Order: sequence, then structure tokens, then C-alpha cells
Amino acid sequence: MGQPVTVVQKSSSKPGVVRFEINRSITGMGHERYTSDVEVSGERPPDVLARTLFEAGGVDGVHINSNVITVNLGKGTDASALKGLIEDMFIYYGPGVEVPAFSADDAPGE
Repeated sequence: MGQPVTVVQKSSSKPGVVRFEINRSITGMGHERYTSDVEVSGERPPDVLARTLFEAGGVDGVHINSNVITVNLGKGTDASALKGLIEDMFIYYGPGVEVPAFSADDAPGE
């Protein structure tokens, strides 16, 4: 279930900053900022994405505005693995995950 997110990685004129443009809005028209020194506790899509990027390591900050994700990388960090994390953001049933099956008995009554 879920669809892969199309991600275009773009470099920035500022060293250590990379931008990802995706094919869906994550924040609507709002801005969300996250830093590695503050725990991300929410469960909204931008919160989950920021937490995932921080857990990958080497990320100092994340800014999300609609469909643009700007990542401040730690010194010497390679951003190539981050693209795959964003692409798989809405994939729920990956390899090895059992898809639930429902029987007719589970259907709601008429």
C-alpha cells in the first residue's frame, strides 16, 4: 500500500545544504523547521520525515515547506542515502512485510 514519492535532488549554492523537491505537499503552505538538538515528537508527515532523516545520521537541520525539503548536512556527510528515505516515505508494505488478509466474516454487517 502507498506510493513511492518522486524525488528530485538539487544542489545548493551553500556548501552542506541539499534540497529535495517531491511530487506531493508535506506541510501544505506552512513551514516546519527541525534541528538535531531538539527531539521531534509529533506524528504528522513532516515530523516523521524529519525524524527519519535525523535517524539516518549526519543531518543537522531540516526545513520543509510544502514539497521542498531542505537539509543541512553535518560536515563530510553524503546526501545520497537521504533521497531513498524520502522516496519510500509512504510505502507501508515493503519486502518481508506481511499484508493483512481479511475474511468475509470481518466485513461490516448489512
